[in-house]
Amino acid sequence: MTVVIIDDEPLAIEVIESYLAQVDGMELLATCTNPLDAIKILNKRKVDLIFLDIEMPNFNGLELAKNIENLPQIIITTAYSQYALDGYELNVTDYLIKPIPFPRFLKAIARAKNNHELELRSRRVHLDETVVSEPDFLFIKAEYDRVRVNLNELAYIEGLKDYLKFHLKPQGKAVLTLSSFKEILEKLPPSKFLRVHRSFVVNIDFITAIQKTKILVGEVRIPIGDKYKKEVFKRLNL
Repeated sequence: MTVVIIDDEPLAIEVIESYLAQVDGMELLATCTNPLDAIKILNKRKVDLIFLDIEMPNFNGLELAKNIENLPQIIITTAYSQYALDGYELNVTDYLIKPIPFPRFLKAIARAKNNHELELRSRRVHLDETVVSEPDFLFIKAEYDRVRVNLNELAYIEGLKDYLKFHLKPQGKAVLTLSSFKEILEKLPPSKFLRVHRSFVVNIDFITAIQKTKILVGEVRIPIGDKYKKEVFKRLNL
């Protein structure tokens, strides 16, 4: 976990620093005696946990917390117990009264680590759900039928005025439908399909080569439009 200590007392910072050095998995990014310097760091860098004093010159620690855009976990460190209620209204992880005993410090760290692990698990679950939720087929209207198109067979889509032509591989057939790119792109997983021209959308998995102004899908050369070139090269790491 990444950590920042905010306290106007150098001795208090030294104590927390020495405690952190004895705990695995803790990376101290910065120590700040000036709350304004702390705000700059916290608004620029990803911080998992801050140790925050309350009584500081020019800035109350609780006021500081309200000025941080992406609030990390907070462990309040103070000599004054009367701020406990205000601290818990900010959903702080723990509230430590100075001088801080090392066993009590370890208990607070364990709580912070547990919260951090729960957050990481939640992110992983969300990512897995996002990947699983991507469709692997869609139905398109072709004459009087709705034809299933497997996306792992869809090499590219070609725009023909009011129609779209779905080119399928390896069978080499095509399906024509009355539709727009806007409507179809809303149904296609953006991780796999890339618009390269006002008249073409390409399945990234089928790209065999890249030229300066063209993309090769097998033997087919598909133009790269000037409007789309920057995004195409970015997506393809060129």
